[in-house]
Amino acid sequence: MEWKVNNLFCQLPSIDSLLRQPALQALAGEWGHVRLVATLRDMQQSAREHIRQHRQLPAWADDWAGCASAQLQQQGRSGLRPVLNLSGTVLHTNLGRAQLAESAVAAAALAMRSPVTLEYSLDEAGRGHRDRALADRLCQLTGAEDACIVNNNAAAVLLMLAALAPGKRVIVSRGELVEIGGAFRIPDVMTQAGCTLHEVGTTNRTHLKDYRQAIDADTALLMKVHTSNYQIQGFTKAVSEAELVALGEEAGLPVVVDLGSGSLIDLSQYGLPQEPMPQRLIAAGVSLVSFSGDKLLGGPQAGIIIGKKALIERLQQHPLKRALRVDKITLAALDATLQLYRQPDKLAQQLPTLRFLTRPQAEIHAQGLRLLPQVEAACGQQFCVALAPCSSQIGSGSLPVDRLPGTALTLTPRDGSGSTLMAFTGKLREGDVPVIGRIHDGSLWFDLRTLEDEELFIRMLGA
Repeated sequence: MEWKVNNLFCQLPSIDSLLRQPALQALAGEWGHVRLVATLRDMQQSAREHIRQHRQLPAWADDWAGCASAQLQQQGRSGLRPVLNLSGTVLHTNLGRAQLAESAVAAAALAMRSPVTLEYSLDEAGRGHRDRALADRLCQLTGAEDACIVNNNAAAVLLMLAALAPGKRVIVSRGELVEIGGAFRIPDVMTQAGCTLHEVGTTNRTHLKDYRQAIDADTALLMKVHTSNYQIQGFTKAVSEAELVALGEEAGLPVVVDLGSGSLIDLSQYGLPQEPMPQRLIAAGVSLVSFSGDKLLGGPQAGIIIGKKALIERLQQHPLKRALRVDKITLAALDATLQLYRQPDKLAQQLPTLRFLTRPQAEIHAQGLRLLPQVEAACGQQFCVALAPCSSQIGSGSLPVDRLPGTALTLTPRDGSGSTLMAFTGKLREGDVPVIGRIHDGSLWFDLRTLEDEELFIRMLGA
């Protein structure tokens, strides 16, 4: 038997002989000699292992060029692959949250392609501040005195606490000590910022007197955290920002608000549940407000802080600001996104997040009727395909209990097998553009709220 294995080893071609094949020479021209050689060596080693285990050549041994081409293409795929998000969650954290507007995509590409005025003032022909242009735009939109940009809202909270309350106490309602995605908790952020958390009230009820009684000489801030990723209902009481501002003025303490998913527009005008707006908190006298760029705002990941100029200056001067600052690509995309808000009458068409959230149910249902026969043609042999009403969610901690009525395409295995369903979803994830749906009650659901490229969807199902 040993002679047979040795004979199989002898049948493996050398690297030199492979590189003389026209098909592999073409691959060398496309991918480079060094990369191709490394791939061929890996294939040789894989073939040897296969021979040792199975006493035969691998199935691809008669097509080294085809196998090498497939491996090179697989290696060349980006680690961040575009997908079709039909999960029913518009702002899906695992899928990148907000889909950027075309103007933001173009602005980011321009910033990548050429030098930009990141920290250069054209007026003064000298060094400027990278936040300045966006700060001015945010002040126009919100009425704030100044603004600061960092890489996400958790960083914004960390910077506010580290700059304004090191070694001091920060008073927060017990019902607002939230945990955000990835098990990051507000109390932990406070600890890292070097300040001491002082909880007041209870989980469901906190009164103004609770804050007042907690204030002492070591208190640096009064803080509110918008509980955007959960709701407490029933016997509840919370202190409003305006009440807290009045107490802060009385005690000489700044009031900061972590708004989380903050929206710059009144969502109720579109028939959506209302969310707190940063500009209204600024008008109420809140000292600093932080919120995310990639949630309801519909832009790139960023943490935005707006508020009083003197406090923003303290944030800008803190050493953490340099560690948490954003790059030119993010700033360019965020700037382009903010510019859309200066045309509110066109916002629902130009901003993908708002466009998805405001899609009429009738329009989504009509899309489902249009796609139904095509999906049946692609998948009908294995699955019963149907339309069903569904409820989409906004996601990323925004409006946690509110749902958006829509329509989904459902695929139910004809053999009733869960393994058939799992195998099919696995194939969908392996496609050139993976299709991400959700499994519910023995069926695969494709929520159509965020589907714009119907042709691509049908092509991926067929593939």
